[in-house]
Amino acid sequence: MKRIDIISDTHGHLSSDLLSALAGADLVVHAGDITSERDWELLSARFEIRAVMGNNDYCRDYGPQVKKVTRFTFEGLRFVVAHYREDLPLESADVAICGHTHRPSIARSGGCLLINPGSPTYPRGTSGPTMARMLVGDAKVVSAKIVTL
Repeated sequence: MKRIDIISDTHGHLSSDLLSALAGADLVVHAGDITSERDWELLSARFEIRAVMGNNDYCRDYGPQVKKVTRFTFEGLRFVVAHYREDLPLESADVAICGHTHRPSIARSGGCLLINPGSPTYPRGTSGPTMARMLVGDAKVVSAKIVTL
């Protein structure tokens, strides 16, 4: 089994609580609004990472691998990631990840699991700082949950 930790909307601040929670992840997915090349370099040095551009990343340079939408396969599952929910082609993925709202949610849309991890930096609503965590294996999602930091 592999562990995927999902974050979004860090806005230039990686707290010690967040970094501690990410320790041991097999993959980290960032759904945009990193807003710091230094944070990108730190995350890239510590973790296998996939990320997308957020609406506050327009003047940042994270390299050519960080685009508006990214698709990849991990442990036999098809992933799609975008900052905005409306940019996700759900029909072509097993797992779809978005951010932007700073509000965590996990829901099903047809055969696709849709995850928004909220924000560990500037949460909105009553849930406090959050991220999401998935366990995957044998081309299946074993579990998916919101983690409060």
